[in-house]
Amino acid sequence: MRMQIRKDTAFGNMRSEVRADGLLPKKFTETLDNLSSKNIVKFGVYSTAVIVFFALILLPPILGIIFKWSAMRQILSQPEYMTRALNAVENSFAIALFVSIIDIIAGLPMAWLVARGKSKWLNVLDTLCDIPFIVPTTALGYSLFLFWSKENGISALFGTTLISPGWLLVTLLHFTFSYPVVVRVIVGALLDYKMEYEQASRTLGAPPFIASRTVTLSIIKPSLIAAFILAFSRSISETGATIMVAGAFENGPTFIWNMQEEFSKVNPAIYEGSIVFASFLLIAISCTIFGIIRIFGPKLKLPIKRVWPSLERKLSYSPAVTARDSISLIIFLAIVLIPSLFVALPAFQALFTDTLPNALFGRGELWSVYWQSLLLSYFLGAIVTVMNVIIGLPMAILIARKKFGTWMSTALDVLVNVPLIVPSIALGVSLKFFWKETLAFIPEMLLLIFAHLAITYPYFVRSMSAAIERISMDMEDAAKTLGAKPLAVFRTIILPLTKYSILSGAVMVFTRSVSETGATKAVTTLRTAPLVIVDIVPKANGSQVISATFLDIGLACGFLILFSFIILLALRLVVRGKGRY
Repeated sequence: MRMQIRKDTAFGNMRSEVRADGLLPKKFTETLDNLSSKNIVKFGVYSTAVIVFFALILLPPILGIIFKWSAMRQILSQPEYMTRALNAVENSFAIALFVSIIDIIAGLPMAWLVARGKSKWLNVLDTLCDIPFIVPTTALGYSLFLFWSKENGISALFGTTLISPGWLLVTLLHFTFSYPVVVRVIVGALLDYKMEYEQASRTLGAPPFIASRTVTLSIIKPSLIAAFILAFSRSISETGATIMVAGAFENGPTFIWNMQEEFSKVNPAIYEGSIVFASFLLIAISCTIFGIIRIFGPKLKLPIKRVWPSLERKLSYSPAVTARDSISLIIFLAIVLIPSLFVALPAFQALFTDTLPNALFGRGELWSVYWQSLLLSYFLGAIVTVMNVIIGLPMAILIARKKFGTWMSTALDVLVNVPLIVPSIALGVSLKFFWKETLAFIPEMLLLIFAHLAITYPYFVRSMSAAIERISMDMEDAAKTLGAKPLAVFRTIILPLTKYSILSGAVMVFTRSVSETGATKAVTTLRTAPLVIVDIVPKANGSQVISATFLDIGLACGFLILFSFIILLALRLVVRGKGRY
């Protein structure tokens, strides 16, 4: 009875708090609430979300591959290329599984520090965690290549190349760009999570470490699974950055890239066949893995019930906590942040040369196009973020609450990940082929929006569906028992309890859109900031599409990182400033 009273009180508090905002007229809100209770309206909203998903997100890249299905015979009939493709796909899954596990192990303590720390600088640290997500993928690969392999990086301390291009540098790279995804999802889960459950455990005598392990991790398990899936998918599909550090090593995306370089002009059929074959294997195997995770993940016994009182008590207090936070910060700084920013360090040197005034006044081949491309990137990122929130929320609710039944929700949950699995360059090619074949008159800007929407949609839906799964149905049932309509339940319970997950999803969408390179290049001639940066980054033979100095490259990357950092930090300060629920 005491628990029920507490839930009703919590619901009442949230209801009064949201209504006090006064953002919508009362009559308008009541009208929407009444409409939301009608079955035809509910069915219409969820059906529209599913139709939009299939029409704009899933089918275009899949049909783009199917249209070229017959080209697969070119690979199947040549054992040499088929063996090469199979080895590359095997390498993709080996690295993705390893990196995703390490991401969770290393990302959870950092997320805990960001969400539970007391320092006033945590908003800054939280935003710094997104930096690798902001850096264009090719520039990120180039930055890690300079840092780990070249004489002007950390290798200078050892007098020799510390890590040569190959599987190890690819693994470091994939950890660097997937780490922010894991941290972002878990931070959102921890900020949305109501600490009363953990505090109740502490009241019953459990040390902080045991309370966190046995209570908190169990409640945020859906978000841990979502973080793993997103990191895995991100590793499977990344192309541009991997090319910069792979050397002779091949995974799925680099195999497609290399086949393009070798055969796109000499023998297009083999190139198209390689795209179809590798993409099909990546999608089929990944969907199988995601289906297994979706079915058996909720049954995973987390946490381990056994406790070790003496050891876990020692891990709960100041020395161990300080050591944990310190190790997390060292890993973040040494392996993630500094290598990611290394390419932008010349920006500080550029401040005291003619490079800065040339940049500010748009002088030179680079800077005459850079500012326009930067505005296009941010405009595109904002449009795609808003569209994802609008069309992604109903899908997230549909999946989390199994509105169309368990099996349909499981199928949609798996299919949502498909655009993440397809290598970005293959995704862009298939999208362009589909849209140009079906709507030849489609404007390039709209095509670019559709491409970025397909790439970023899974990040928001995956983050939000995990957040909604964490909310007990008892609270929603209590609200409905008190007469609340479905929209009122969403507005007064789901929305307040998932506020930070919405922010996390929006941040991932915005940063992913701003940094996207491969698909953008494939679908349009419009120049976003990442494409301009790709054009000034030296190729393997030292050539550049746009002539630029080392200082120009650093300053261009620096501006993109600085402005993105300011936007994300401002957004966090606004959202967190409204307090926690």
